[in-house]
Amino acid sequence: MGLQHWTLGGVVSLALLAGSPVWADDYSPGVGPPLPRQALFGDLHLHSRASADANAMGNVSLTAADAYRFASGEQVTSSSGLPVRLRRPLDFLAVTDHAEFLGILNAFAEKNPLLMDSPLGRRWGALSGDEFLQAFVASLSDPDPVRDDVPDSLEWQIWKDLTSTADDFYKPGQFTTFSAYEWTAANEGNNLHRCVIYRDAADVTSTVMPFSSFSGDDPEQLWSALERYEQATGGRVMAIPHNGNLSNGIMWDTQTLSGAPLDKDYAIKRMRWEPVAEVTQVKGDSETHPILSPEDEFADFERWDRYNIMNTATTGPENLPGSYARSALKRGLSLEKTLGVNPYQFGMIGSTDSHTGLVTAAEDNFFGKFANSEPGVRTSGSHMAGMKNADWELGASGLAAVWAHENTREAIFDALERKEIYATTGSRILLRFFAGWQYQGGELNSPEFTELAYERGVPMGGELGPGPRGQAPKFLLYALKDPDGPNLARLQVIKGWLDKSGKPHERIYEVAQAQELPAATSKEPQDYSNAFGAAELKAEWQDPDFDKRASAFYYARVIEIPRLRWTMHDQKYFKVAAAKEAPVTVQDRAYSSPVWYRPHD
Repeated sequence: MGLQHWTLGGVVSLALLAGSPVWADDYSPGVGPPLPRQALFGDLHLHSRASADANAMGNVSLTAADAYRFASGEQVTSSSGLPVRLRRPLDFLAVTDHAEFLGILNAFAEKNPLLMDSPLGRRWGALSGDEFLQAFVASLSDPDPVRDDVPDSLEWQIWKDLTSTADDFYKPGQFTTFSAYEWTAANEGNNLHRCVIYRDAADVTSTVMPFSSFSGDDPEQLWSALERYEQATGGRVMAIPHNGNLSNGIMWDTQTLSGAPLDKDYAIKRMRWEPVAEVTQVKGDSETHPILSPEDEFADFERWDRYNIMNTATTGPENLPGSYARSALKRGLSLEKTLGVNPYQFGMIGSTDSHTGLVTAAEDNFFGKFANSEPGVRTSGSHMAGMKNADWELGASGLAAVWAHENTREAIFDALERKEIYATTGSRILLRFFAGWQYQGGELNSPEFTELAYERGVPMGGELGPGPRGQAPKFLLYALKDPDGPNLARLQVIKGWLDKSGKPHERIYEVAQAQELPAATSKEPQDYSNAFGAAELKAEWQDPDFDKRASAFYYARVIEIPRLRWTMHDQKYFKVAAAKEAPVTVQDRAYSSPVWYRPHD
């Protein structure tokens, strides 16, 4: 049958979708107006051997081409020698190799003449393996002498090869690829990384080199570089922040990196260039934290909260609000009251941040972060890249889900911009979330559900203005299990708002729950039969605590019943005891992008 897509029928106005589709000669689109009826699943944060850290940690063989082959359903051989294939192909992929020293280690391994004939090649080429690696690692903290010695011609050759490879594997309607890279700034060891995603083909993206953190380590400098790209090429591009949980509070701060208070100009630029945030990946979940959300019984999920990304500082409670998405969304409401613009009005996705070249977010097919954390290589005592976090702490996460009218670059990029997207922690759960003032009841059970939902309201990522006097907004929620995953346990609405004094609050509403659930704890060593839970959950819900004067956001969260975590699959298959600290089960979940309510323009 080809790729499997989720669909809920209906028609939507052309005005809802920006941009004009550009068809490949061999792709025939459907007739009629475009509508976001497909839930497409993919990864917008993956590394091949062209990333210096991936290469140094053992991924010396899997190229961007291998990553695209694997994501589109082919079998490849992992760095550890195991054959690996996805149960179902993905719909899209961006290979986001680090811009810093992009492809340089592989160029040394292949003795690229452009490199070997340069001052850097002559200096490093004479070093032994260990000496070379030590010199390279030292250069990461003092890159200027090395960066200046990398030949421009080689940097252009590497970038053009990566962008043309993305085009080679792009199959409109079936599998979408993007030119992309990662900007890897880590201020004082705190994560500020962004994945840069282009809408354009290689004939455009290859004309401007990636902007690395060596050229500017402030996000505002990155935004300026993206603006220059669009002005020079007429193309389109965005940046996606990731791993807020390892930022020590600076990912969604109340001041700029230079220490100045946020102002309206900053807020406008951030909204323009960063409409999306990655909130779950292998290095932990960034939705919320038990300290920030003490009333949320599901807040303690795949938690990484002891150190920043480089393990150079510990994380204290004072660092948490700027590190987690839910707090950032509340902080955005507060900033909007003073700035007039919300800098943290972002949609939410998941991705893997895998450095193996393999998008493996399934619990029973998880290949780790680096080549040294692949199955059969990792142990109960092994640590990620030799740092303080153990491999067992890695989460088999996540995926980006996009509601689009077709599987093309243009449609997926435009869906990201309008935030009609959601995050999953690995499962391919279907999730719909709409809000509006005119829902009449019964839309969820109508064969024209999608048409009515769009006509009478807005989807995830949308905005609501004031409604009729005396009314509260109504919400339509629909969730369907991953056909290869566990049943669903519960469907929730998470609300954040400001009271009349400007103080932020949050509340979780249980809007649908399976009738029969296991009495489970995280230490029960078994998968639960799908006799428990529900294949689908849906609800028509109205906010019982609505205050028309209070700015607010709402997003949906759906949670599965427990299943065995990847650590237990390792124990069973490789006959090696899992770490005693490792959870036995996991409850994967999905987070929709919010809908925002504003009491006035």
